[in-house]
Amino acid sequence: MQDYREFLDEVLIDEPTIQKRVAELGAQISRDYQAKELLVACILRGAVIFLTDLIRHITVPHMVDFMAVSSYGIGARRSSGRARITLDVNTDMHARHVLLVEDIVDSGYTLKAVLEQLDARQPESLRVCVLLDKHERREADVQLDYVGFTIPDRFVFGYGLDFDEYYRNLRFIGTVDTHKIHND
Repeated sequence: MQDYREFLDEVLIDEPTIQKRVAELGAQISRDYQAKELLVACILRGAVIFLTDLIRHITVPHMVDFMAVSSYGIGARRSSGRARITLDVNTDMHARHVLLVEDIVDSGYTLKAVLEQLDARQPESLRVCVLLDKHERREADVQLDYVGFTIPDRFVFGYGLDFDEYYRNLRFIGTVDTHKIHND
């Protein structure tokens, strides 16, 4: 795997900007769920770093659970839109306030399918907190209740988002210069 600097086009969102926005989201969620208990369900793997930072700013009592959803074929860099839950939450969602945390939404098909499956479990409320929204790519109608950043239709990586499963650990979100990718 090549060094990310070889294909980094630009730092789209730097670490201080991310951390400031995550703190703002945590404060807003805390206000909205004041005097309520919350179940925060994180979609693995891309949202885990965002989740970790976010819950440090959520001051209301909350539980955390995880789910994994597959909508990409092997080697694919775009979603197929067919969501398959490969790891389900262990916590009963019935009559709970549920906040689904996701890293990025583009077409919206995967998120829409996940929300339909979770809504069938009859939560008291079901809201979505997403780090990145590629709104111009939206094809499915999904409600995003908390949005970190609206970004252009660019291939992004870092801060939990991968490039071929690498670089999730970067503290910023960068864009890929697709002309510089080595297809080894």
